[in-house]
Amino acid sequence: MKLDVDVLRYLSKDDFRVLTAVELGMRNHEIVPSELIARIARLKHGGTYKVLKNLLKHKLLHHDSSKYDGFRLTYLGYDFLAIKTMVNKGVFVAVGRQIGVGKESDIFEVAREDGTILCMKLHRLGRVSFRAVKQKRDYLRHRSSFNWLYLSRLAALKEFAFMKALEAHGFPVPNAIEQNRHCVIMSLVQGYPLVQVKQLQNTDIVFETIIGIIVRLAEHGLIHCDFNEFNIMIDDDEKITMIDFPQMVSVSHRNAQMYFDRDVECIFKFFRKRYNVTFKEIIDDIDGSDEGRDEGGKPSFSEIERSDGFLDRELAASGFSKKDEEHIQQFIEGGAESDINSDGEDVDSVEELDEANSTDGDSSHLLEQDDGNKSGGKDESFEAGENSSSEKEDATSEKEEEEENEDDMENEAELVKSLNKQRQHAIKAANRGGRKSLASRNSYKDKGGRSSNNAKIQNQLSSW
Repeated sequence: MKLDVDVLRYLSKDDFRVLTAVELGMRNHEIVPSELIARIARLKHGGTYKVLKNLLKHKLLHHDSSKYDGFRLTYLGYDFLAIKTMVNKGVFVAVGRQIGVGKESDIFEVAREDGTILCMKLHRLGRVSFRAVKQKRDYLRHRSSFNWLYLSRLAALKEFAFMKALEAHGFPVPNAIEQNRHCVIMSLVQGYPLVQVKQLQNTDIVFETIIGIIVRLAEHGLIHCDFNEFNIMIDDDEKITMIDFPQMVSVSHRNAQMYFDRDVECIFKFFRKRYNVTFKEIIDDIDGSDEGRDEGGKPSFSEIERSDGFLDRELAASGFSKKDEEHIQQFIEGGAESDINSDGEDVDSVEELDEANSTDGDSSHLLEQDDGNKSGGKDESFEAGENSSSEKEDATSEKEEEEENEDDMENEAELVKSLNKQRQHAIKAANRGGRKSLASRNSYKDKGGRSSNNAKIQNQLSSW
């Protein structure tokens, strides 16, 4: 769907309030009922249906009345909510031309107040060309059902987190600035996709730089999984920048070696076809050794050592370890908090037991001292205690029997009362079933007619 930003000029606060109400309703509704939208929006003077009609005209909402009358957000409406939030934050003030289209996103130019040009990436999962998201991406994790807007938001969150972490560790990536909903704002790379470059001045240096980035990522615990000529940007000085990060996985993933070898094979295949490169000569000229490489000169996944950190664990990359993945899923489901609380309760209970044992030890010492002081009167107190305890048990048993008898008597009295009431009601109902009394039949007469006025006058005269 084409992003027409001109419509933003004509949308009022009420329009955005209703759009936000639909977004909130879609948390637990596939199609949000009209009554729920009006209840969430709470417009001062009403008119929610008029606003919905206006939003439908601009294709910001989709109307569905198959099961019940309701609405859902379109990608255009979701775009407007994200753009409005970014503008209110002061991230940018203008939206320019579209500079890229992919199977999962659209890329636009945006301008700041000082004229700086930035890049805005809008994730659009669910296109017809790429709908196997559940099999090829791990955004869902444990969830069975999903919404395309929600998946797009998860993809944007993941890409923003990876971009921030990779930039902090010195990788050549764009500068991540802001993220909201499915929208990511980053610095604009002044370059071209490698697929558009027909000739390079230093082919061997560019090739070795790209392979070095793949190996460095693996040393940090990450694999790009889509490292090809479409996701590598190169400028006029042949400086490399990599883009597109939502699909990155950990080196501990069960298919990590396959993804690593595929990324390496994509680069080797492209340079062989486009620039007619023989890789053995390049590697011998640059390295002078074949350490960590196989017979074809490709880097070997088994030879890579994780010596530069654990970015996969920091960023919760897919498949970094089974235990960590289970902990993350428990945290998402709300189970981690209960585990933490239970651990805390266990610690508290252990501490309480230790305290109780210590107090028991102190009390035992005191008891020993008392026994030493009062050894003469032990037998007498013990016999008196036995007699008193037996007397108490007999008294308690007698009281329990008396209480049970009283409860039975009370229950029988209540039953008798309820039966008597039912009989009285039945007798009254039988008496009322005949003809109405004279008073009830003539009760309508004293309701403002002439007879009632005459009766009032006669009463007054008699009183005078």
